Amino acid sequence: MSDSTYILGVDGGGSKTYAVIVNALGDKISSGVSGSSNHQVVGIEKTLTHIKESIDQALQAAGLSHADIAFAQYGMAGLDRERDYEIVRPALATLPFNRWDMVCDTMEGLRTGSPDNVGVVLLCGSGTNAAGRNEAGESIQVGGIGYLYGDSLGSNYMATTMFRAAVRSWEGREIPSILPDKLLNYFGFSHMEDLINDFLDREIYQIREGRLTVSLHEAANEGDLLAIKLLKEAGRELGITGNAVIRKLGGFKKQPIPIVLVGSVIQKGRSPILLDELRRTLELENGEIELIIPEMAPVYGAILLAMDHLQIPTSEEIHRKFTVNGGYES
Repeated sequence: MSDSTYILGVDGGGSKTYAVIVNALGDKISSGVSGSSNHQVVGIEKTLTHIKESIDQALQAAGLSHADIAFAQYGMAGLDRERDYEIVRPALATLPFNRWDMVCDTMEGLRTGSPDNVGVVLLCGSGTNAAGRNEAGESIQVGGIGYLYGDSLGSNYMATTMFRAAVRSWEGREIPSILPDKLLNYFGFSHMEDLINDFLDREIYQIREGRLTVSLHEAANEGDLLAIKLLKEAGRELGITGNAVIRKLGGFKKQPIPIVLVGSVIQKGRSPILLDELRRTLELENGEIELIIPEMAPVYGAILLAMDHLQIPTSEEIHRKFTVNGGYES
């Protein structure tokens, strides 16, 4: 492949769609950003519209056409069941790329941290998901379809547990904690009675404030025992889920087992309390494990998968470039 070979990666998430074009040397050529492309959230029509918008922005900025792209790789949120693939695959097939592939965003995340694309990936962002791929190329997914179906992770879930714990602590049904103070500061109230009455008056019975987990991490760092307990529970749940993935795959030949950790709660939070409990839970059932927190944005996992399809070697220099490039926030 020459350095004029162009590769497209698309990270389709619940809040943003990020498209990036690189050449065979890993140099970033252009990018584009649009809205959500999780079909479970916005529907397949808007999903396809946002994917097109992000790709068109990237192509226009690079002065390229669809025909110039050697391979397009999509990493999509919401690909949890075969039914999801049956909905999304025909929509993506309408885009005029000669060669392309699609995977769940968990597998995109695995590739960002595993050079041979083997191991376990645990996602803890606004929601949660987990997957793994063994040496035989077999893959499995565990979770990712909501609280009713067994999920107990993600920043939205953790914000809810923090809110509940803060109320219980204030009422005396939990140990004393600074979580009520953190809650008041976050929502801008002076007293818990005022906060609770305001929420009840507005009939708020569900918390979707993922950023509230920042306050949870702060409380734990300040030594709050209740916050520490909640982060330990999150780490333990991640470990339980990782163990389930490993068992379903029949274990791994390679040691240590790569455990790739993606999502804002882990990649931005990096709580040693959560990570220590995660490690302990995994090591109870397995041999040596290696926790890997990728530095590159998820979209570059899609690009690395595309390079694998094209049999382009991915050197440390390419990985360094992808890490330096950052994500759409930059």
